[in-house]
Amino acid sequence: MHSPDKHISPDLPPLSLAAARALHLAAQGLLQARRKKAVKADVLAAIRQMGVLQIDTIHVVARSPYLVLWSRLGDYPQPWLEQLLAEGALFEYWAHEACFVPIEDYGLYRHRMLDPAAMGWKYSVKWMDEHGDAVAAVLEHIRANGPARSADFERTDGQAGGWWSWKPEKRSLEVLFTSGVLMIAKRHHFQRYYDLAERVLPGWHDGLLPPEEQVRRHLLLASVKALGLARASWISDYFRTKQSRASLAQDLQALVDEGVLLRCAVAGWDDAVYVHAEHGEWMRAAAAGKLSPTLTTILSPFDPVVWDRRRALELFGFDYRLECYTPAEKRRHGYFTLPILRRGALVGCLDAKAHRAQGRFEIKSLALEDGVRLSARLVQDVAGAVQRLALWHACPAIDMARAQPAAFGAQLAAALQNGSEAARRAA
Repeated sequence: MHSPDKHISPDLPPLSLAAARALHLAAQGLLQARRKKAVKADVLAAIRQMGVLQIDTIHVVARSPYLVLWSRLGDYPQPWLEQLLAEGALFEYWAHEACFVPIEDYGLYRHRMLDPAAMGWKYSVKWMDEHGDAVAAVLEHIRANGPARSADFERTDGQAGGWWSWKPEKRSLEVLFTSGVLMIAKRHHFQRYYDLAERVLPGWHDGLLPPEEQVRRHLLLASVKALGLARASWISDYFRTKQSRASLAQDLQALVDEGVLLRCAVAGWDDAVYVHAEHGEWMRAAAAGKLSPTLTTILSPFDPVVWDRRRALELFGFDYRLECYTPAEKRRHGYFTLPILRRGALVGCLDAKAHRAQGRFEIKSLALEDGVRLSARLVQDVAGAVQRLALWHACPAIDMARAQPAAFGAQLAAALQNGSEAARRAA
């Protein structure tokens, strides 16, 4: 249990749990559906709003970063993301995990590059010590020949490929990337092209490095801003910052005293929550019941709303697990289950696969959370979100194998069937 906070600003109204969710979704760009068709600049704006865009390569529906953007932007051309990387508007690094990050934030992560041994498994000191010549050879190859993929190096250790059996050159590329010697210049078909950092970001020198105290302050404020509101225990996970509870509490108090953070309460929680001062208007609207979530969409398992499973449980009552690493016989919902966000609540999840060559979107299973009230509007909302996702993949035909509860599944299947027929007629 958290201890009660006696320093909550008395002039700030307490938030209901529903209001807290609305504020979080507004900060994440998931409050309401967009009214205008997305343009390329909206992709960068969405990443800036989230602070980071996590990268994952599982490709059952869309790869996660594309899906996170679709949840916020609706239909948009996926190549825009890779174009922004190649144009230098984004860079890749370990932020929350492996992420696309706005290029103006490079200095915030440079300290991590300069102390790569502190990055745990992401950097192998042993590999650098034992294979220094091989690492130097990979670096020299890129210096002489330009950007290179891991695939450009032939495997020389005689082992078969595999998820955890990287070839030596791939390991060398990764330690050079984590230490900031190499950056990702571009991606093609999602494959990374590594190049020298000074060629990717020629304007940078370490004389521009901000002090660590300034970086800590910036990332703390950015975490709270991206979350909309934050319990102290949520903050460090967002950008994977390392800070003791006592130090964090001291920083939060200083920022409240300075007026850049607001401290308020959520009904039923005995600890304070923090809100960025720039979100003060949203917070007051949420407290007054005037911040209304209307968006229904499908989320990636690596969406910021659900990537911290404990936060998703505390804020939404949503007990979510990604089961792709769980043995098939022990899975509850499926291999790559996607949370369903509906009007401010996480109401269920679906396990789906896009068969693009056949134009078919397969729902292997869909399950609503216990206690979700069935209604015609719920069916309409969920069917609409699934149809939009399927059409984004050029899959007008939707098949559903099973759904829980069964009554909802029957209604949803009928709605999807009607929608699929309408999409085929329109095409």
